[in-house]
Amino acid sequence: MIFDRLKRFTIVLEGTEGDPPVAFSPGQAVSGRVVLELAAATRLGALRLRAMGAARVHWTESRSAGSSTAYTQSYSDQVEFLSHRDTLLAPPDNGEVTVLQAGRHEFPFTFQLPESLATSFEGEHGSVRYWVKAKLHRPWSTVKKVKKEFTVIEPIDINTPALLAPQAGAKEKLARAWYCNHGQVSVTAKIDRKGYTPGEVIPIFAEIDNCTSRAVVPKAAIIQTQTFIARGTKKQKKSVVTSIVGDSIAAGKREVWHGRALKIPPVGPSILQCRIIQVEYSLKVCVDIPWTSKLLLELPLVIGTIPLHPFGSRTSSVSSQCSANLDWLSTIPEQPEAPPEYSAVVSSPEAEPLAPPCRSELGSILEGPFFAYIQEFRFRPPPLYSEIDPNPPSDSIRPRCMTC
Repeated sequence: MIFDRLKRFTIVLEGTEGDPPVAFSPGQAVSGRVVLELAAATRLGALRLRAMGAARVHWTESRSAGSSTAYTQSYSDQVEFLSHRDTLLAPPDNGEVTVLQAGRHEFPFTFQLPESLATSFEGEHGSVRYWVKAKLHRPWSTVKKVKKEFTVIEPIDINTPALLAPQAGAKEKLARAWYCNHGQVSVTAKIDRKGYTPGEVIPIFAEIDNCTSRAVVPKAAIIQTQTFIARGTKKQKKSVVTSIVGDSIAAGKREVWHGRALKIPPVGPSILQCRIIQVEYSLKVCVDIPWTSKLLLELPLVIGTIPLHPFGSRTSSVSSQCSANLDWLSTIPEQPEAPPEYSAVVSSPEAEPLAPPCRSELGSILEGPFFAYIQEFRFRPPPLYSEIDPNPPSDSIRPRCMTC
């Protein structure tokens, strides 16, 4: 029997047998081989390969049309990203079949992924999947099939101006119960940037004012929103990725978060460019208020795959500290003090001017522009400006006549 002769029929992709398996990127070449192990000489017709990648959505909704009539509406759509066909073993031109001897036979293949692909995803109402399927045709027998799925991750670099920009917002809510006004709750929150990668910690700067007569509880959470689109209709599913709970804020009190840490767990990256499936993230700062609904403040997030560059990290952290800690503004005196003497500021000898470093000396350390390199040094400040001349003219000197 042919089933007894075919001991093994499988697809092996290079790099996917490790732990963890390798994920492919758009534009990358995918290589592998189809493996056949035969117990005896076997007559074969053809061996064909197909690589596919697509996003699919599907869900149903029950609708009523009157008091007793109900029907189910179905929504489905599909977007194809990858379609590649190849023949690994073709039948002879004379119509005969190919006979393979007993043993192990390997048929290599390779194909190129398109430059634009969505990240692999599995959701309740849709998915983005990529796979390779091989079909073995045999005389007087059914077609034998084998399938191998692989993962594609679309790179998202958070080192872009849009994703490095700080995100901030403010909201307030009036607590009412039985037509009575119980005061107001307000929240102001800020994070240093929009883009993060899994494993990073989001420092949250927030201020919560509780002007009600009862205690309130602040919370913060990362929310994942899955959006499925078909036939002009959207289906959404929201879930909490991670959350933290703050201390209870008594009536009439204020709570300030000076960089409250919220760590991002291992989650899939954002999917923003697919027409029928979108995966978005947001940071929600919530305040539980008695007598009424919660106060919610939402800040957008993008979960990327390329982590923050060291230069970008230093820049964003400095900007966040300067913009978040504004308490020092209240300590500025109304009358400024007299500026110090230059000798009090610079007491050491003059520093030699910096010359641009040689590329051979830096090697691969210098990855950014030269301007980023010189920022690592600390220049001595210039003399402070003063309206009082330290060397006033002598009274014995006769002023020069401008008409002479």
